[in-house]
Amino acid sequence: MSHDRKPPEDDDAALFRSAIGPVRELPPIEAPPSPPRPRPRARMGERDEAEALGEFKALLAGELLEAGDALRYRRDEVPARVLKRLGQGQYAAQDELDLHSATAAGAEALLRRFLQEARAAGLPCVRIIHGKGLGSDGVPILKNVVDRLLRQRADVLAYHSAPPAQGGTGAVLVLLRPR
Repeated sequence: MSHDRKPPEDDDAALFRSAIGPVRELPPIEAPPSPPRPRPRARMGERDEAEALGEFKALLAGELLEAGDALRYRRDEVPARVLKRLGQGQYAAQDELDLHSATAAGAEALLRRFLQEARAAGLPCVRIIHGKGLGSDGVPILKNVVDRLLRQRADVLAYHSAPPAQGGTGAVLVLLRPR
């Protein structure tokens, strides 16, 4: 009988070591460099912009206005002659908001606040300058935002594109409901 100890059959690690024999340990290696951290992004800003674009596209689900189109709208309670006089510039605007260079979401927020303040001040007529949209690849975005937003507001009685001397199709005169 040999004095070599046989590993017990139930000890797998011992059985493995006896099968492979002596081993040589490898020298330690350096850990690979960690991957570079991603550049910081304005994720909330990107999300807000995407959300605003989605809302804008939903607002524009209807017919789009083009650069030369005139804005005009009146509630049923407003006589047609009032809308005609508004389009001729016979109502004086007491305040004005210029939306040039605003984003669609920014213009919407500015317009809501402006209308709220104008109504609180008791102003009957205001002018909103949205621009003609000549630099927006065919679709005047701000003009369409203004049109859709004004139609939705209960405090807006009527609106019409301004006469040429007051901005033409790049501005709109708005009649507000009295407080």
